[in-house]
Amino acid sequence: MDIWNEFFGATLTIAGHDILWREVIGNAFGMASALGGLRRRLWAWPIGIIGNVLLFTVFMGVWFSTPQEHSLLGQASRQIFFIITSVYGWWRWDQSRRTRTAGAPAITPRWASSRERTTYLVAAAVGIVLVQWIFLSVGVGWEAPRWYYWADAWIFVGSILATYAMARGWTDFWLVWIAVDLVGVPLLWHGGYYPSAVMFLVYGALVVWGFFVWKRAAKTEAPEPVPVTSGGGVG
Repeated sequence: MDIWNEFFGATLTIAGHDILWREVIGNAFGMASALGGLRRRLWAWPIGIIGNVLLFTVFMGVWFSTPQEHSLLGQASRQIFFIITSVYGWWRWDQSRRTRTAGAPAITPRWASSRERTTYLVAAAVGIVLVQWIFLSVGVGWEAPRWYYWADAWIFVGSILATYAMARGWTDFWLVWIAVDLVGVPLLWHGGYYPSAVMFLVYGALVVWGFFVWKRAAKTEAPEPVPVTSGGGVG
């Protein structure tokens, strides 16, 4: 128990700021998951889930001891939805991988169709309005500016959308992540979550690279096999 408590509360000091090792390690798992996603490897999903669990304890400072002055509801809540969406992505990529030769990437990227893109953009717009209202209602008394809740809501909704699009194998998900990073870096830095802000910044460069990798793969690789249902099974 003492070892666990020491790990849970362990901090390092950088430029006069106390930073939880949990935040550093959680972001390291997140970066490893991103690299696995770029390479379209199945292990990207469970690695990401471990990082999500650690980061939830960091951002939900109202429940856990953190050096920051306040929690980020959107950042904490999205870790839960990351785990849920990642379980779906893990399952979906595993189903695709079973149709492929050993060592091959789990999925073949493709752009979302016009209908799919319209659906997720409308859902994102509605989600942002709803989520910022929820965060504002829950965060009454925190004395945070109104823009704070809109930014947190966009990071929350955009991150879930990007993770879902990744699970579906849509190349669009990289573009969504770029939009999330543009808001996430300044918000996290403003909140004092410096390792996460730096991770978002580094992740931004990885996202740009990943976009071109997936875009090229979508052009050069064979389309995703279409499952054929026969007698209740997948052929």
